[in-house]
Amino acid sequence: MSETIFNLARDLSEASEMAALLPDYLIGDQLYGSMSGGIFGSGSKPALTLGALLLRLRRLRQLESHLSSDQQAVLAKAERDHEQARREWHVHYEEKLVHEANSRLDAMRTFFDECTQNPRQCAGLYLPEAMRRTIVQEIALALAAEDITSTELTTKMREIDSQLRRHVRTSEFVWANELAPVYPQETFWWLYSRPPVVS
Repeated sequence: MSETIFNLARDLSEASEMAALLPDYLIGDQLYGSMSGGIFGSGSKPALTLGALLLRLRRLRQLESHLSSDQQAVLAKAERDHEQARREWHVHYEEKLVHEANSRLDAMRTFFDECTQNPRQCAGLYLPEAMRRTIVQEIALALAAEDITSTELTTKMREIDSQLRRHVRTSEFVWANELAPVYPQETFWWLYSRPPVVS
């Protein structure tokens, strides 16, 4: 999904469906679950993960004033569904959070390899990596809110960020402008960076 064109109603619909499916997802074995009308890797729906849900809930909370009263009610229900599943399945919830963050960080290593081997392609490959890193940040914030620490994850985040900084330069916000207020540059610096275009 490209965040360069943002659709608040789509975020709300996806968050609502993800939150409703959360209990079955949490007790299941898959890290990347599927939603109706889409299977991971195909269709137009994103994969169901905790990070993907947290990403949408943050944006919807921050932009709630742009929602109608009916939409705000849908958001409130999604947040209740999320919180109830988190409380009832907290061990599964925490394990899935850490697993997803590590998986997404590991996936970024391919990007670094591709940028090193072919710098001309690096800029064109960046947006999915910005999304991966943003979802990892949402997970890190959720873990911190629960006072959960993972030394492995903290170390891996530092390592990946160090590599990422070597491949990007400061730029304008890389996603749709209406999302910029949701993502302060100090915390989400990679959304204000991109690889240089190499001719």
